[in-house]
Amino acid sequence: MEEKLVQRLEAAVARLEAISSTARGGTLEDASADLDLDLDASAFDPAILAFGDLISQHVVRVSSAAEKIGGQVLDATKILSEAFYAQKELVVRIKQTQKPDIHGLAHFLSPLNEVITKANAMTEGRRSDYFNHLKSVADSLTALAWIAFTGKDCGMSMPIAHVEESWQMAEFYNNKVLVEYRNKDSNHVEWAKALKELYLPGLRDYVKSFYPLGPVWSPTGKPATSAPSKAPAPGAPAPPLPPPAALFSSESSPSSSSRPKEGMSAVFQEISSGKPVTAGLRKVTDDMKSKNRTDRSGVVSAGEKESRTSSPSFSKTAPPKLELQAGRKWVVENQIGKKNLVINDCDAKQSVYIFGCKDSVLQIQGKVNNITIDKCTKMGVVFAEVVAACEVVNCNRVEVQCQGSAPTLSIDNTSGCQLYLSKESLSSSITTAKSSEINVLVPGAEPDGDWVEHALPQQYIHTFNNGQYTTSPVSHSGA
Repeated sequence: MEEKLVQRLEAAVARLEAISSTARGGTLEDASADLDLDLDASAFDPAILAFGDLISQHVVRVSSAAEKIGGQVLDATKILSEAFYAQKELVVRIKQTQKPDIHGLAHFLSPLNEVITKANAMTEGRRSDYFNHLKSVADSLTALAWIAFTGKDCGMSMPIAHVEESWQMAEFYNNKVLVEYRNKDSNHVEWAKALKELYLPGLRDYVKSFYPLGPVWSPTGKPATSAPSKAPAPGAPAPPLPPPAALFSSESSPSSSSRPKEGMSAVFQEISSGKPVTAGLRKVTDDMKSKNRTDRSGVVSAGEKESRTSSPSFSKTAPPKLELQAGRKWVVENQIGKKNLVINDCDAKQSVYIFGCKDSVLQIQGKVNNITIDKCTKMGVVFAEVVAACEVVNCNRVEVQCQGSAPTLSIDNTSGCQLYLSKESLSSSITTAKSSEINVLVPGAEPDGDWVEHALPQQYIHTFNNGQYTTSPVSHSGA
């Protein structure tokens, strides 16, 4: 304990020197008082010490793995580290603060919410090669919302259950990282395993040990205010301070009776004024009625049709693309009505990304590392063999045929997908999420036999037995 205390005091001195050397608008005495408040709470409180151990053991391990990868993975991991440091600051201040109302709680937790928003922003827009890493981080950070639990009627699960449920959302993408890189790059595998251990058992056991019923606020503390946005993580940028709240103003607002009424209030005021309702309206004569006008017709001319369909506002599709980028990634985009697309010069280190294609067919004549089909409609893809996985995401009515082997087939948020598997790919693992009308066709027992179709279940029944829920697919009977 004494050794840990000495280390934390040394870190505190370094932090005080950093505060005094930067222009933050406050005095050194203010910073010192704030630091003393932090030390009083964190030096001896077991919950704060345990959270520091959680960061030093698990967060540092994820960061070390991310530094070996670099790029967007490192950027996302810095945001992850920033979020855990922000939560530590909030945990410290909760012990010195009175429990706020719902609006005050949202303002108090705003620094943490800003960091989580930055993580979600990295997953938006066009998918990068590290989308699964970014999504794993963004979805997992929702576990930190356990600190907002205020009671059984607050609309969220108990803190322990909330952490577990949040990780279940992130684990779908974390498993994709493991599958894609298990035979390719051990650094990514180490990063994915460290991320999981950060939450299970890391954060879950911490919440279970200290806050199973939610945070404990101080009944004699000071009123809740927004915690300062700090970023003690090395190299992590500080999140912006929340904008000042302008819900209330010291200036009295003008009386509602002195302001002119607008919208429906003005209509009802006019009706109740006693004036004739039809005053000021123009009288419609017979020659003004549509049925008697000679310049109006119910028939749409061909020229009018042409002018409508040729409006430039509808031509928003980007130009088609089929090219190899940086020697590593084949990009097939915005192909419409092309039935003879072919990629024949490829190798096992390259990936294929298919985006925004419609009513087209693509043949991949060679072994590639990974195939992703994103936001395509009525698209057919035939590939020889894939090293990691073939993913179908956000698609509608697509057909995918594997002529060789594929360790993993993943279907996410897709409606209507036909999978044709060869004998070599019958052992493939098929993962589905938020998808419907998924059919898998496999070769028959005879060499020249017909294909056998298997429908993957999309409906499930959940029953409560022996203290827990069991889930089983719904079976449909033809009777």
